[in-house]
Amino acid sequence: MEYSVLEERYQLSTERIRKILEECTCPNVLCEGAAAYFRGQAAFILFLDEVRGALFKEGWEGLPPMEVLERRNKALYEDISGEAYEGSFANPAYAVRVLGEEAGRLLSFLAAEIRGGIAYVYEGRMEEWVPCLEVFIEAYNLFEAERAGEFTKDVLVSELTEALYYYVSDYCDVTVARRIQEQVDSSLDFAVRIVMESDLSDLRYLYRFGEYITDHEKRTAEFLNSLPEETIERMASVYTEGYRRGFELAGIDLKKKKTVELRYCVGFERILRAAIRQFAAMGLSPVLFRDAVGAANKRQHLKIGYYGAYANKQYEYDHRFDQALFLDKAFKERKLSVMRVTYEKYKELAAVYAGPAVMETFGEAPFSYVNKQEAYHLSEKQKKLSVALSSQSAELVNQYIKGEERSFTIISWPTPEIGRDFEGIFKETIHINTLDYEEYKAIQGALIEALDEGEFVEVTGKNGNRTKLRVALHRLSDRKRETNFENCLADVNVPLGEVFTSPRLPGTEGLLHVSQIYLNEVEYKNLQLHFKDGMTAEYSCENYESEEENKKLIEENLLYHHKALPMGEFAIGTNTAAYAMAEKYDILSRLKILIIEKMGPHFAIGDTCYSHSEEVRVYNPDGKEVVARDNECSIKRKENPAEAYFNCHTDITIPYDELGEITVIGEDGRRTALIKDGRFVLPGTEKLNENL
Repeated sequence: MEYSVLEERYQLSTERIRKILEECTCPNVLCEGAAAYFRGQAAFILFLDEVRGALFKEGWEGLPPMEVLERRNKALYEDISGEAYEGSFANPAYAVRVLGEEAGRLLSFLAAEIRGGIAYVYEGRMEEWVPCLEVFIEAYNLFEAERAGEFTKDVLVSELTEALYYYVSDYCDVTVARRIQEQVDSSLDFAVRIVMESDLSDLRYLYRFGEYITDHEKRTAEFLNSLPEETIERMASVYTEGYRRGFELAGIDLKKKKTVELRYCVGFERILRAAIRQFAAMGLSPVLFRDAVGAANKRQHLKIGYYGAYANKQYEYDHRFDQALFLDKAFKERKLSVMRVTYEKYKELAAVYAGPAVMETFGEAPFSYVNKQEAYHLSEKQKKLSVALSSQSAELVNQYIKGEERSFTIISWPTPEIGRDFEGIFKETIHINTLDYEEYKAIQGALIEALDEGEFVEVTGKNGNRTKLRVALHRLSDRKRETNFENCLADVNVPLGEVFTSPRLPGTEGLLHVSQIYLNEVEYKNLQLHFKDGMTAEYSCENYESEEENKKLIEENLLYHHKALPMGEFAIGTNTAAYAMAEKYDILSRLKILIIEKMGPHFAIGDTCYSHSEEVRVYNPDGKEVVARDNECSIKRKENPAEAYFNCHTDITIPYDELGEITVIGEDGRRTALIKDGRFVLPGTEKLNENL
């Protein structure tokens, strides 16, 4: 759409919203609750208009003093921060209390969409912002008409539901198309320019993103600025070389690719700048996009892209299923159609997209979410639609970005939220991220040699851990040339330290139990998963008093609405240095799964590690081919891809102090112990115990 037309619509909308703000201060225009809602949202929109003007001015004159930027940033997020959220219409519980169940949910949804305006204004994405303003005006007009007696409250709710539905659906060709483009088109370089052109020693640059900035982001940037360039280059190199090596090990020609997708948390720009330069030397340009801000593109409460601090994790969780407002068969087909057209439009860019390079963070304070009944939740029919949409979307994406032609890497760094030992933990993290490749290659090779003699692996817990699992392994036809386990070193998964396989599902039986674990930003207490023929059969946790609530938590956040998931991976973590660091600083509950999975055996539910790239031949450093790339679910891809993949993969780790024994059982019944009482006992692996 032409800029002049958008600008005209924008000016007309803001003029009308100024009048709405005036009208909502007058009595009898709307009921008190609705007036408060529209008054607050109108004021926020007009504040964003002021910010837009300030950003335009700063583009010419430069950034204002730090205190001005801090004040602006606080004002942008104060509505959902801290105790203010309890009285915010973005909080569905408050909105429902003030406006009623149906109208409250609808207007809380709209408040969350309006908050997306921060990103739209900072990036100049008026084609997404203007429709949001127009639907806000439409919502106000409906309430005004209902107050004037033109129709009943029931009609108001029906009309408002329809208006919001079509706002999301009609503008899919803008919002969904933009999301796809920004993942493959390096010309959308808003964030890249900030990273590469800013004076990173002047922390005012952090406020150019429009993300929520706290002392933690500033302290991270300050700490990185204190490190010598040599250290920064080494940290970036672990990340970029891991990415390059992933292509090398998979036998994929990286020279055919032109873009790398970067994901990270604001504050780490100095590492990211070094990484961008290193990727450039490989012939790769960066694509760097913001975490999704609209319901049409969000994936529950998870952050994918670049992002700042959480202003309020509960807010994100409350709106994780906002798609319940509009998810029906027609919307599913509409979104898939837009995806198909957009990928076809950008198919040349998609073909040279290499995959994501992710920098995670750890150290954030554990957060226990409240499961609010007032928030939107998917119906049983919508859960099935959500699974179908996810499956069909993944299949469509794979047509244009082929799994066998892409790779990834992921690394994790601490944030100052981890506490007073931040700098010490950061330096130890650099150490565990750069452990000796050759040494671990030999140690893990010894583990694999023993594992490949087995038909099953038995895993049991101790110290209250009730795990008792038997994992079935694929049969090898030629042990001299084949292996079941990949020797995972510092490539796609940093830090190094695991051997993993895709188990054979028939014969994989038993209970997996962990006393406490954080998965996908959610804490689980006494999580139990029972497996039968490799599939989750029963599950429970003790987060809530109600068994029903506990099951619902698992179904929504681990099973992703699937009736059952396969055990897609069995692995043994060997990074005892990481475990020692966690014990030393008492930060186990603060670590992300990327590190935790290297600190004991772990089991992933969902797809295998080779999802959508099973045909790519994978070899260990010793030349043996990893043949366990499929299981009884993924092999269905040859007849019916919709039944082969679940489009999720969640690792669940048993820490060493809860680990009783890992034993390999051969076809002849011979037992070979790998770990006993949390210590490695297999000859050739004893060095791993030094850190324990």
